[in-house]
Amino acid sequence: MAITQCTTANTDHLAHLRRLVFGRWVVLAVLTQLIMVGPGLLDIPVPQVALLGIVAIALAFNGIAQWRVARSQTATANELFSQLLFDIGMLSAIVFLSGGAANPLVSLLLPPVAVAALTLPARCVAIVTAAAIAAYSLLMLYYLPLPMPDATRATRLHLGGMWLIFVVSAAMIGWIIVRTTRVIRQRDAELATAREQGLRDERVVAMGTLAAGAAHELGTPLGTMALLAGELANDPALSEPVRDDLRLLLQQIAVCKEIVTGLSRRAGAERLENAQLEPANRWIDHLRQSWHAARPKSSSRLIVASDGEAPEILADPRLEQAVLNLLNNAANATTSPLELRLSWCSATICIEIRDHGPGFPAQVLELGGHEAFPAHQRGSGIGLMLTRSAIEQLGGTLTLLNPEDGGALARIELPRIKP
Repeated sequence: MAITQCTTANTDHLAHLRRLVFGRWVVLAVLTQLIMVGPGLLDIPVPQVALLGIVAIALAFNGIAQWRVARSQTATANELFSQLLFDIGMLSAIVFLSGGAANPLVSLLLPPVAVAALTLPARCVAIVTAAAIAAYSLLMLYYLPLPMPDATRATRLHLGGMWLIFVVSAAMIGWIIVRTTRVIRQRDAELATAREQGLRDERVVAMGTLAAGAAHELGTPLGTMALLAGELANDPALSEPVRDDLRLLLQQIAVCKEIVTGLSRRAGAERLENAQLEPANRWIDHLRQSWHAARPKSSSRLIVASDGEAPEILADPRLEQAVLNLLNNAANATTSPLELRLSWCSATICIEIRDHGPGFPAQVLELGGHEAFPAHQRGSGIGLMLTRSAIEQLGGTLTLLNPEDGGALARIELPRIKP
């Protein structure tokens, strides 16, 4: 198996680097207090000036690192790797001047190894681990001994220090692991969501290809029906009620041909960048009138619930079809007039479609259009899934709910177009 290089970039490294810099501030603050207060409190002579000099260098280094992560959007594994090596070197220098491996602070060489194991590629982890082991081994041989004539007191201080450093190390490692695993779980959830969205988009694309083929094939039978209906309408032997029915039939055939022609065009050259910006109230009213031409027996009213000039909306064919699907579903559920409510705020445009029928079934509310429903007597069960997919592609959201006073409500929320 290939070993990943330490220079491999990863979007998570910046977050790990920020946590490392924050943790280093805490450790340096504790070390500063120990160096300033510990020798006098415990009567242990140590080279305070040299130790404070090392801490000052570490503080300057961490300040530069803080400035770097505050202004960066990404970081590489090599940056995190070099930071961990600096921590090992800094801690080794402090331990060297304060008793070597007998100093309980030597246990602080373990957290950098834990951080490397959780965040870095295998080669980087191996190098950090080898550096920590080498530092610990050398500190057993080379160090400045502390003058402690009372062996019993030295043992008590050593055991107390070991306990304290164990608590600090355990808390640091636990905090690091909890934060890291939380990030990993969040990333896995985002990947799963993106994977599901990709699968839904593939199904939508496949259905779009089939729809384009069907639109091409439907042109001929629709033309034949229009020709025959036109000839029948000119028959003088027909009664006036029959003529009215034929005129309605011709009107519906014309609507079908317009839909088929538009579907073929949209499946071809028309793209999102060619869509025009229109005032939202004019766009929704025009769409409502077009829908009434296809369903003359249905009725609706448009309510503009916000004051002022309506914002512009992108007249995208996907959004048009999504609204038409919701209007058709609402009209199929009830014969009472539908309510279209348009509102907006500084960030979003909201379109609500309300009917006064029996409301959404429990299965519809549970799935919410994330999956296709079983075929039923009024359709194939994929309309709501296509509607949600189209709205999400435009950066919006679809919410389905049953209001307390009855009926069903579908709410589309879209981001406003920035001028």
